[in-house]
Amino acid sequence: MLRIHFTTADLTRVTLAPHSDPLWDIVFSAWRLRERGWALDHRPWLRALATTPRSHVTPVHAGRGVLGVLAPMGPYFPDFLTPPDGRLGLAAGLDALCHTPRRELRAQLGRLGGTDTLPVWTAPIGDGEPAALTDLAATLRAYHRVVIASHAEVVDRGVAADLAHRVHRLTSGGVEALWASMSPVVRWRPPVLEVDYAIDRELRLGGRGLRLVPSYFCRRTPVSLANPDLPPVLVYPIAQEFAWLPVAGAGGSLDDLIGATRGSVLRTVGPGTTTTQIARRIGISLASASRHTATLRNAGLLRGERDGTAVLHTLTPLGRSLLETTGG
Repeated sequence: MLRIHFTTADLTRVTLAPHSDPLWDIVFSAWRLRERGWALDHRPWLRALATTPRSHVTPVHAGRGVLGVLAPMGPYFPDFLTPPDGRLGLAAGLDALCHTPRRELRAQLGRLGGTDTLPVWTAPIGDGEPAALTDLAATLRAYHRVVIASHAEVVDRGVAADLAHRVHRLTSGGVEALWASMSPVVRWRPPVLEVDYAIDRELRLGGRGLRLVPSYFCRRTPVSLANPDLPPVLVYPIAQEFAWLPVAGAGGSLDDLIGATRGSVLRTVGPGTTTTQIARRIGISLASASRHTATLRNAGLLRGERDGTAVLHTLTPLGRSLLETTGG
C-alpha cells in the first residue's frame, strides 16, 4: 500500500493535469502489450493498433524491447524514464531524459539491476553517454509515434472525458469527492490517502501538493514516482467507461443523425445545463427533456452529474466531436 500524507497546505495544492503525460503513457502502453488479460480493458486502442502498417512494426518491436528491460512490470522502474518535464510534452520530456544527471542514471539503473543482471547495452546509458541517451530517446519517440500518437483520437477522447468527470467532482465536492470518484483503489483516511500498491511505501508531501495525471494506459491502480524527493505525482487509470468511448463518424447534419429535438438539446447543453434549463430554452416539457437527455447519455453524447436536486448535463468528448464534425 502507498500512504500519501497530506498537510493542510497540501490539500489546497491538489492539481489535475490537463492531459496525459506522454512519457508515462509510453511505459504503461508497453506494459499493456506484455499482459495477457488486457484485451477487454483496452480493446478500442488495440483495434486501432491492429491497423498499423507492416512498415511501422519495427519501431514497436524496438520500443518494446528497450522498455521490457528498462521498465519491467514490477515494483520498480527508473524515474528518469518519466521526468517531470513530460508534463510539457513529448519533446520536453525526452530532452529532460537525455539530460538526466549521471549520478541519477547510475543509481537508478543500479537499483534496477539489483535483482537481475542488465544487458550490456544499458551500461552506456548508466554512464550518461550522450549518444546512448540520444538513441534511447529516438527509440521511445518512434515507439510513441506508432503506438500512441497514431491513435490519439481513441486515447485523448477517453482521457478528456475522465478529466471532465474528475474536475466536476473536485469543483463540486472538493478533494473528498475527488478521492471518492477514484474508489475503491484509493481511500481517504484524513490526513492520509491510501492507494492500492504493489509494495508498502510512505510519501510525505510536506506542503508540495500532489499532481494527478490521468492515463488511458494505466490499469487497475495509480502509480507514483519511486523517489519521494521528486515533485509528487500520482498517475491514475481513467474510468473504464471512458476508455470504451467510440470514435465519432462524420457526415450528414446533426439533426439528420440524431433528430431535430435531440440536436437542439445537444447544442443547448454548452459547458453545463440542467434538465429544467434545457426544457425552457428549447420550449419542450420537462418530461420530454428528461427523455431526450437520457437517450443522449445512453449514446455516450452527454454525461449527467447530480448537483443537489438537479442533474447537470455536460457534453462528452464524443458529443463535442459530433457537434464539430456535423457543423452543429
